[in-house]
Amino acid sequence: MRRAFRRQARKAFARQVPPILQEANLAFDKGEFGRAAELFERIAAGADARGGPRAPLLHLQAGRARVLAGQTALGIPSLKRGLTLLAERQQIRRLYNTKDRIANELKARGLMNEAADIEAWVKDIAPSASEFETQSSILKKHVLPTHCPQCGAALRPDEVEWLDETTAECGYCGSPVHEQN
Repeated sequence: MRRAFRRQARKAFARQVPPILQEANLAFDKGEFGRAAELFERIAAGADARGGPRAPLLHLQAGRARVLAGQTALGIPSLKRGLTLLAERQQIRRLYNTKDRIANELKARGLMNEAADIEAWVKDIAPSASEFETQSSILKKHVLPTHCPQCGAALRPDEVEWLDETTAECGYCGSPVHEQN
């Protein structure tokens, strides 16, 4: 009951998106990965200190930006921190989807050792994927806009929290995003 109320409250109120988050997403989209990484790291540190629900995604995006900036050694700790937070919060489906995406992105950049390290590391910190694999095969395929209309963050239907059958919550700013028909 309490969770349903929070979801309704989130859907009802428009979010005030912090300008630093908009700036970070814009820098990322423009290919200014070093600048985006710095901004995401600042936002992630604050969210992490508060135990904020968006801290995992912010760490992950900071890590991705570092890797794309050619600073892989600086990016891997942020990626691992984001994955750790997902595991601690029992967001197992999101954890495995994110791990697969990160490993594929690292492999595409020729970073095979780093991809193998991430895959092995998630195996050590997370429960077995067998329950996740059973659940993921029956999930409905959703179609979202590619970016959040409020903060500009990239959206992935398999990595967002769904508020209802047609509305997801942006993992970065918390704004409701409606499924496209």
